[in-house]
Amino acid sequence: MGRTLVMGDIHGAHRAMEQCLNRSGFDQERDLLIQLGDVVDGFPESFECVEQLLNIKNRICIKGNHDDWFNDFLRTGNHPSGWSHGGKGTMISYLEHAGKQGRYIDTESVLTATLLPADVPKTHQLFFGSQQLYYIDRHQRCFVHAGFDRKLPFLDQDPANYYWDRSLWQEALERSEAPLHTGLFEMVTTFHEIYIGHTPTTKNGTDQPLSAFNIRNLDTGAGHAGRLTIMDIDTREVWQSDPLPTLYTQNFRV
Repeated sequence: MGRTLVMGDIHGAHRAMEQCLNRSGFDQERDLLIQLGDVVDGFPESFECVEQLLNIKNRICIKGNHDDWFNDFLRTGNHPSGWSHGGKGTMISYLEHAGKQGRYIDTESVLTATLLPADVPKTHQLFFGSQQLYYIDRHQRCFVHAGFDRKLPFLDQDPANYYWDRSLWQEALERSEAPLHTGLFEMVTTFHEIYIGHTPTTKNGTDQPLSAFNIRNLDTGAGHAGRLTIMDIDTREVWQSDPLPTLYTQNFRV
Protein backbone atom coordinates (compact mmCIF):
# COMPACT_ATOMS: atom_id res chain seq x y z
CA MET A 1 0.00 0.00 0.00
CA GLY A 2 1.18 3.50 -0.81
CA ARG A 3 0.04 6.80 0.67
CA THR A 4 -3.31 7.71 2.22
CA LEU A 5 -4.86 10.88 0.81
CA VAL A 6 -8.10 12.59 1.76
CA MET A 7 -10.15 14.74 -0.62
CA GLY A 8 -12.80 17.30 0.22
CA ASP A 9 -16.24 17.98 -1.28
CA ILE A 10 -16.15 17.70 -5.11
CA HIS A 11 -19.62 18.93 -6.16
CA GLY A 12 -19.51 17.70 -9.75
CA ALA A 13 -16.22 19.46 -10.53
CA HIS A 14 -14.40 16.71 -12.40
CA ARG A 15 -11.82 19.08 -13.88
CA ALA A 16 -10.80 20.12 -10.38
CA MET A 17 -10.76 16.48 -9.28
CA GLU A 18 -8.39 15.54 -12.11
CA GLN A 19 -6.09 18.43 -11.21
CA CYS A 20 -5.90 17.32 -7.58
CA LEU A 21 -5.16 13.71 -8.48
CA ASN A 22 -2.55 14.70 -11.05
CA ARG A 23 -0.85 17.34 -8.90
CA SER A 24 -0.62 14.97 -5.93
CA GLY A 25 0.82 12.23 -8.12
CA PHE A 26 -1.97 9.93 -6.97
CA ASP A 27 -1.20 6.27 -7.78
CA GLN A 28 -4.53 4.60 -8.65
CA GLU A 29 -3.06 1.15 -7.97
CA ARG A 30 -1.23 1.74 -4.68
CA ASP A 31 -2.54 4.86 -2.93
CA LEU A 32 -5.69 4.98 -0.83
CA LEU A 33 -8.17 7.81 -1.41
CA ILE A 34 -10.64 8.78 1.30
CA GLN A 35 -13.26 11.08 -0.22
CA LEU A 36 -15.31 13.08 2.29
CA GLY A 37 -18.62 13.17 0.40
CA ASP A 38 -20.73 15.55 -1.70
CA VAL A 39 -19.53 14.09 -4.98
CA VAL A 40 -22.60 15.57 -6.71
CA ASP A 41 -24.47 18.90 -7.03
CA GLY A 42 -22.83 22.09 -8.23
CA PHE A 43 -20.96 21.69 -11.50
CA PRO A 44 -22.29 19.55 -14.39
CA GLU A 45 -19.83 16.62 -14.32
CA SER A 46 -21.13 14.43 -11.49
CA PHE A 47 -21.20 11.42 -13.82
CA GLU A 48 -17.49 11.83 -14.60
CA CYS A 49 -16.64 12.26 -10.90
CA VAL A 50 -18.28 8.97 -10.00
CA GLU A 51 -16.59 7.21 -12.93
CA GLN A 52 -13.22 8.53 -11.72
CA LEU A 53 -13.85 7.25 -8.20
CA LEU A 54 -14.93 3.85 -9.49
CA ASN A 55 -11.62 3.56 -11.34
CA ILE A 56 -9.62 4.02 -8.14
CA LYS A 57 -8.67 0.61 -6.76
CA ASN A 58 -8.32 1.62 -3.11
CA ARG A 59 -11.04 4.04 -2.12
CA ILE A 60 -13.25 4.85 0.85
CA CYS A 61 -16.18 7.08 -0.06
CA ILE A 62 -18.09 8.89 2.68
CA LYS A 63 -21.74 9.91 2.29
CA GLY A 64 -22.47 13.62 2.01
CA ASN A 65 -25.86 15.26 2.36
CA HIS A 66 -26.02 15.96 -1.39
CA ASP A 67 -25.13 12.33 -2.12
CA ASP A 68 -27.92 11.27 0.22
CA TRP A 69 -30.42 13.39 -1.73
CA PHE A 70 -29.35 11.83 -5.01
CA ASN A 71 -29.52 8.34 -3.49
CA ASP A 72 -33.09 9.12 -2.35
CA PHE A 73 -33.92 9.96 -5.97
CA LEU A 74 -32.36 6.69 -7.13
CA ARG A 75 -34.45 4.73 -4.61
CA THR A 76 -37.77 6.56 -4.96
CA GLY A 77 -37.76 8.54 -8.21
CA ASN A 78 -38.29 11.77 -6.25
CA HIS A 79 -35.51 14.25 -5.48
CA PRO A 80 -35.94 15.61 -1.91
CA SER A 81 -34.76 19.13 -2.82
CA GLY A 82 -36.50 19.27 -6.20
CA TRP A 83 -33.07 19.39 -7.90
CA SER A 84 -32.24 22.67 -6.12
CA HIS A 85 -29.02 23.44 -4.18
CA GLY A 86 -26.84 22.28 -7.05
CA GLY A 87 -29.03 19.40 -8.14
CA LYS A 88 -29.52 20.96 -11.55
CA GLY A 89 -25.85 20.33 -12.38
CA THR A 90 -26.21 16.68 -11.38
CA MET A 91 -29.41 16.29 -13.39
CA ILE A 92 -27.81 17.85 -16.49
CA SER A 93 -24.80 15.54 -16.18
CA TYR A 94 -26.87 12.35 -16.00
CA LEU A 95 -29.36 13.50 -18.66
CA GLU A 96 -26.47 14.00 -21.06
CA HIS A 97 -25.07 10.52 -20.46
CA ALA A 98 -28.56 9.00 -20.77
CA GLY A 99 -29.00 10.56 -24.22
CA LYS A 100 -31.53 13.08 -22.89
CA GLN A 101 -29.43 16.23 -23.13
CA GLY A 102 -31.45 19.38 -22.46
CA ARG A 103 -34.65 17.52 -21.66
CA TYR A 104 -35.81 19.49 -18.64
CA ILE A 105 -38.04 22.46 -17.93
CA ASP A 106 -36.56 25.23 -15.80
CA THR A 107 -38.79 28.08 -14.61
CA GLU A 108 -38.45 30.48 -11.68
CA SER A 109 -40.57 28.25 -9.47
CA VAL A 110 -39.94 24.67 -10.61
CA LEU A 111 -37.32 22.47 -12.25
CA THR A 112 -38.75 19.41 -13.97
CA ALA A 113 -36.55 16.67 -15.44
CA THR A 114 -37.16 13.61 -17.56
CA LEU A 115 -34.34 11.82 -15.74
CA LEU A 116 -35.36 8.47 -14.26
CA PRO A 117 -33.45 6.30 -11.78
CA ALA A 118 -33.17 3.69 -14.56
CA ASP A 119 -31.18 6.24 -16.61
CA VAL A 120 -28.37 6.10 -14.04
CA PRO A 121 -25.91 3.21 -14.55
CA LYS A 122 -26.19 0.37 -12.06
CA THR A 123 -22.57 0.88 -11.07
CA HIS A 124 -23.40 4.45 -10.04
CA GLN A 125 -26.54 3.38 -8.19
CA LEU A 126 -24.46 0.87 -6.24
CA PHE A 127 -21.87 3.56 -5.53
CA PHE A 128 -24.39 5.92 -3.91
CA GLY A 129 -26.02 3.02 -2.07
CA SER A 130 -22.73 1.92 -0.54
CA GLN A 131 -21.12 5.16 0.64
CA GLN A 132 -20.04 4.96 4.28
CA LEU A 133 -21.35 7.21 7.03
CA TYR A 134 -17.83 7.47 8.46
CA TYR A 135 -14.46 5.74 8.51
CA ILE A 136 -12.15 5.28 11.50
CA ASP A 137 -8.64 4.01 10.84
CA ARG A 138 -6.30 2.08 13.14
CA HIS A 139 -4.70 5.35 14.30
CA GLN A 140 -8.04 6.63 15.63
CA ARG A 141 -8.41 9.12 12.81
CA CYS A 142 -12.06 9.74 12.00
CA PHE A 143 -13.30 10.73 8.54
CA VAL A 144 -16.87 12.03 8.32
CA HIS A 145 -18.70 14.43 6.02
CA ALA A 146 -20.23 17.02 8.35
CA GLY A 147 -19.35 16.09 11.91
CA PHE A 148 -21.43 14.87 14.83
CA ASP A 149 -22.82 15.83 18.22
CA ARG A 150 -19.74 15.76 20.46
CA LYS A 151 -21.93 15.41 23.57
CA LEU A 152 -23.11 11.96 22.44
CA PRO A 153 -21.10 8.75 21.98
CA PHE A 154 -19.96 8.66 18.37
CA LEU A 155 -21.70 5.38 17.52
CA ASP A 156 -25.00 6.47 19.13
CA GLN A 157 -25.67 9.35 16.73
CA ASP A 158 -28.67 9.81 14.49
CA PRO A 159 -27.19 8.69 11.13
CA ALA A 160 -28.10 12.06 9.57
CA ASN A 161 -25.77 13.80 12.04
CA TYR A 162 -22.75 12.43 10.21
CA TYR A 163 -23.66 14.24 6.99
CA TRP A 164 -25.63 17.25 8.31
CA ASP A 165 -24.47 18.31 11.81
CA ARG A 166 -22.14 21.34 11.70
CA SER A 167 -22.02 21.84 15.48
CA LEU A 168 -18.68 20.07 15.99
CA TRP A 169 -16.86 22.40 13.58
CA GLN A 170 -18.70 25.53 14.68
CA GLU A 171 -18.02 24.90 18.36
CA ALA A 172 -14.38 24.00 17.70
CA LEU A 173 -13.87 27.22 15.75
CA GLU A 174 -15.43 29.29 18.54
CA ARG A 175 -13.35 27.62 21.24
CA SER A 176 -10.15 27.79 19.19
CA GLU A 177 -10.23 31.59 19.38
CA ALA A 178 -9.42 31.34 23.08
CA PRO A 179 -5.80 31.09 24.34
CA LEU A 180 -4.21 27.64 24.74
CA HIS A 181 -6.62 25.88 22.43
CA THR A 182 -4.23 23.22 21.16
CA GLY A 183 -4.79 19.51 21.77
CA LEU A 184 -7.88 17.37 21.48
CA PHE A 185 -11.29 18.96 21.38
CA GLU A 186 -13.42 17.79 24.30
CA MET A 187 -16.04 15.18 23.30
CA VAL A 188 -17.54 11.95 24.59
CA THR A 189 -15.70 9.81 22.03
CA THR A 190 -12.13 10.96 21.46
CA PHE A 191 -10.20 10.69 18.22
CA HIS A 192 -6.59 11.44 17.39
CA GLU A 193 -7.72 13.49 14.38
CA ILE A 194 -11.03 14.24 12.67
CA TYR A 195 -11.32 15.10 8.98
CA ILE A 196 -14.51 16.79 7.76
CA GLY A 197 -16.03 18.64 4.82
CA HIS A 198 -19.56 20.09 4.49
CA THR A 199 -18.84 23.63 5.76
CA PRO A 200 -16.80 25.60 3.19
CA THR A 201 -13.74 27.35 4.58
CA THR A 202 -14.56 30.15 2.12
CA LYS A 203 -17.16 31.20 4.70
CA ASN A 204 -14.17 32.08 6.86
CA GLY A 205 -12.48 34.02 4.08
CA THR A 206 -10.03 31.40 2.79
CA ASP A 207 -9.87 28.70 0.12
CA GLN A 208 -7.29 26.76 2.17
CA PRO A 209 -7.96 23.94 4.65
CA LEU A 210 -8.58 25.08 8.22
CA SER A 211 -7.85 23.38 11.54
CA ALA A 212 -9.35 23.85 14.97
CA PHE A 213 -7.95 21.69 17.76
CA ASN A 214 -7.57 18.22 16.17
CA ILE A 215 -10.27 18.80 13.52
CA ARG A 216 -9.30 19.49 9.90
CA ASN A 217 -11.80 20.92 7.44
CA LEU A 218 -11.03 20.09 3.79
CA ASP A 219 -14.11 21.66 2.19
CA THR A 220 -12.34 24.58 0.55
CA GLY A 221 -15.30 25.78 -1.50
CA ALA A 222 -15.19 23.58 -4.60
CA GLY A 223 -18.98 23.76 -4.73
CA HIS A 224 -18.80 27.52 -5.10
CA ALA A 225 -15.89 29.79 -6.06
CA GLY A 226 -13.15 28.10 -4.03
CA ARG A 227 -10.85 25.20 -4.81
CA LEU A 228 -10.85 21.43 -4.42
CA THR A 229 -8.29 20.07 -1.97
CA ILE A 230 -6.47 16.78 -1.48
CA MET A 231 -4.13 16.11 1.46
CA ASP A 232 -1.60 13.43 2.40
CA ILE A 233 -2.72 12.66 5.95
CA ASP A 234 0.74 11.55 7.08
CA THR A 235 2.89 14.36 5.68
CA ARG A 236 0.08 17.00 5.73
CA GLU A 237 1.14 18.06 2.23
CA VAL A 238 -1.72 19.72 0.36
CA TRP A 239 -2.48 20.02 -3.34
CA GLN A 240 -5.31 22.08 -4.78
CA SER A 241 -7.15 22.69 -8.02
CA ASP A 242 -7.32 26.04 -9.73
CA PRO A 243 -10.17 28.27 -8.51
CA LEU A 244 -13.42 26.77 -9.79
CA PRO A 245 -14.55 29.89 -11.73
CA THR A 246 -11.46 29.48 -13.92
CA LEU A 247 -12.44 25.88 -14.77
CA TYR A 248 -16.18 26.33 -15.39
CA THR A 249 -18.19 29.26 -16.72
CA GLN A 250 -21.36 28.27 -14.85
CA ASN A 251 -22.08 26.86 -11.42
CA PHE A 252 -25.54 25.37 -10.89
CA ARG A 253 -25.23 25.61 -7.09
CA VAL A 254 -28.12 27.95 -6.22
